[in-house]
Amino acid sequence: MKLFMHWDMEGISGLFAREQAWFWEEGVRPEAEEEGRRLLTADVNAAVAAALRAGADELIVCDTHCGGGNLILDQVLADPRVTYLEKSRGYQDGRLRWMPGLDQSVDGFLLPGHHAKAGTAGAFLPHTWMLEWADFRINGQSVGEMGIEACFAGHWDIPVLFVQGDVAACREAERQFPGIATASVKRAESFDLCSGPYPEAARRLTARKVAEAVANLRADSVAPYKPALPMAVTVRFRSVESAEAASRKPGVERLDELTVAASVERQCDVVRWIVDTGL
Repeated sequence: MKLFMHWDMEGISGLFAREQAWFWEEGVRPEAEEEGRRLLTADVNAAVAAALRAGADELIVCDTHCGGGNLILDQVLADPRVTYLEKSRGYQDGRLRWMPGLDQSVDGFLLPGHHAKAGTAGAFLPHTWMLEWADFRINGQSVGEMGIEACFAGHWDIPVLFVQGDVAACREAERQFPGIATASVKRAESFDLCSGPYPEAARRLTARKVAEAVANLRADSVAPYKPALPMAVTVRFRSVESAEAASRKPGVERLDELTVAASVERQCDVVRWIVDTGL
């Protein structure tokens, strides 16, 4: 059994303040980045150990937060069955691509450390891809980053097994992906503050839910997210200026003052469309 863990950071255990995840912003305490990276690395270790105990033969761990580079590599769990990707983009078969190693050889896709989509009420740091996006839709369905990533994996018929994050992120995942296992490790108090159990307790919950996710995969009770093709994708921006700039990209159609759209031929091309058009 081969699993792929695609990690974000806003939804990890013990990370309760905006500055610990968005540590590049002005005025952040110097130690905030180290706090966030340490919490991420500890969560990764707990989830990886749980997946291996549950029977994973091979595991790819990809750090995607702000492009990656957040794991403390000399502190990750060392095991020959685990490959750590420091960045969310890398080379596979001589070609630069997103999430290298996510292909037909993977049996299950996990999304720990994730957050709710843009505009979600009662969520900690909700957004979709970038703060300038107000909404992203695939075939008319509003989705967040979890939906975009699951769509990418769906091209290879890889089911989404697991989400870890705040209450709002887990509810979003449960609505969109029937049968998914979720670990709710925090609750938003405001846009940029949240609360939750001590990290050790939250990691124990995460470990149990990872084991549940692997059991669901064995029982064949989860399915890939495969929107019908060709896919109609739309982005609604927060400003007219951003929509105007996007509409000048090749293959992008302006629908209204704030919204642009395009047609995408394969599920995995949703990311290529976002990146190649510079949105």
